[in-house]
Amino acid sequence: MTVLDSIMYVVCKWSCTIRLYNTDTSSPLDAVIDVEGMKYPRDIVVCRDDRQLYVADVETYDGAHWSGIWRVSCYDHSYVKWLSTESTTDAFPAAALSLTSRRLLVTSHRSRRLLQYSTTDRQLLRVVELPQYVLGVRHGVETTRGTFVVGHCGTSQDQLQMAVSELLTVIIASKL
Repeated sequence: MTVLDSIMYVVCKWSCTIRLYNTDTSSPLDAVIDVEGMKYPRDIVVCRDDRQLYVADVETYDGAHWSGIWRVSCYDHSYVKWLSTESTTDAFPAAALSLTSRRLLVTSHRSRRLLQYSTTDRQLLRVVELPQYVLGVRHGVETTRGTFVVGHCGTSQDQLQMAVSELLTVIIASKL
């Protein structure tokens, strides 16, 4: 779920509908957004600059996982498949999203990388490689200082330990 102004936008697994709620009363609004083609939404964030929702969607087909990011307008509820990893060689299912200053950070449980995209032109801005001991990433966010805070499984002392780490971009980020 994410909030813009006094409206809460909520996605649920196995649903192509984004539900809207009034944040003051917690009551559902009459409008819903049906995103035809969205299969398994995992996360939703909003960009306050362009008033667009970004929804991570994962689909399984014949055992393969691919991911897409839908962009949905808060104005007129129009939508487009904004980014698709279906045809890329490094495809992985997007599990979590975060957004900072028109930069969308995509996290996957199956990868030791964070991918950062520009919301203005969909360009891949950077790939943040995580240390080898990180076995699974739960969520990542970019701080206002340009570092990344990542919730993950696996530490240098214990591969089953859960941890939250702050990573400096100068050490692990690479510009493409």
